[in-house]
Amino acid sequence: MRHKRYAIGADIGGTNLRVALVNREGEIVERVKTSSTNNVFDSLVSAIDRFYSDDVAGIGIGVAGVIERKKGIVKRSPNLPSVEGIGFTDGIRQRFSLPVYIENDANAAALGERWAGAGREFKSFVLFTLGTGIGGGVIYDGHLLDIAAELGHISIEAAGVRCPCGNNGCLESYASARAMTGRAVELIESGTESLMKACCEGNVYKISPEDIYSYALEGDNLARETLKTAGRYLGIGIAGAINIFSPEAVILTGGLIGAWNIYVETAIKEVSKRAFPELSGSTKILPSILKGDAGVIGAACLAFDKTRN
Repeated sequence: MRHKRYAIGADIGGTNLRVALVNREGEIVERVKTSSTNNVFDSLVSAIDRFYSDDVAGIGIGVAGVIERKKGIVKRSPNLPSVEGIGFTDGIRQRFSLPVYIENDANAAALGERWAGAGREFKSFVLFTLGTGIGGGVIYDGHLLDIAAELGHISIEAAGVRCPCGNNGCLESYASARAMTGRAVELIESGTESLMKACCEGNVYKISPEDIYSYALEGDNLARETLKTAGRYLGIGIAGAINIFSPEAVILTGGLIGAWNIYVETAIKEVSKRAFPELSGSTKILPSILKGDAGVIGAACLAFDKTRN
């Protein structure tokens, strides 16, 4: 039987929907990106239809949230509640008559890095996705661990702020993009001096993590402290993951790694204070190679692995 050359990978995150046609070498042939905040299922079907052909082996879908793989649904998604309960696998399979598989989006990203990215040289690593929220995936002995790996929802502050997941003090509530912008706005509203008051034509509610980083590079103290505070909390989360999994590497992906020299370097310093030195000393902390493509490539990898045709 002739091997089909492609798989379609989809990555449904808290902000964006990415869909790509991926070949067996882990290379993206074509791609589309759109918002994930409205009509996610219809947008997904439309994007898949662009890439569908007889040479597609299957479809993999990565979605932010707790996944019920057998039923093909998202049981819980604090950052994207509109996808909860949607029958992704059955609905897509009926439209395209192809095998369809679903996985947590951060787990899919870990698969992508293992197959075609920074994880290729490691048998075990932990991946953190750093964006609107924070997700996690764990590769052990070359395989994705069949666990939720909701690293963004481990508690790092016992009496911390309420998270959309229902918990208090989650890592995501202190170290994610949403946490950064929320903290910056809160400090500006409280009267803290900052160049960012003039950002976005004075509408501070539109401040983005990119804006915060840009102002930090200009020497704005509030911007720098916002990034460093988030970085310290991220370091607490990474240290915990190192102490639990003792991985060869921690791979960081997502839009926030663009602020590596402030945000992530602060996290790395925090790790050195908190993780067992016998473990952290042999753990590399490094950026994703695939960056925003890790999820779609990993979802396509899932389809190739499951179909094996």
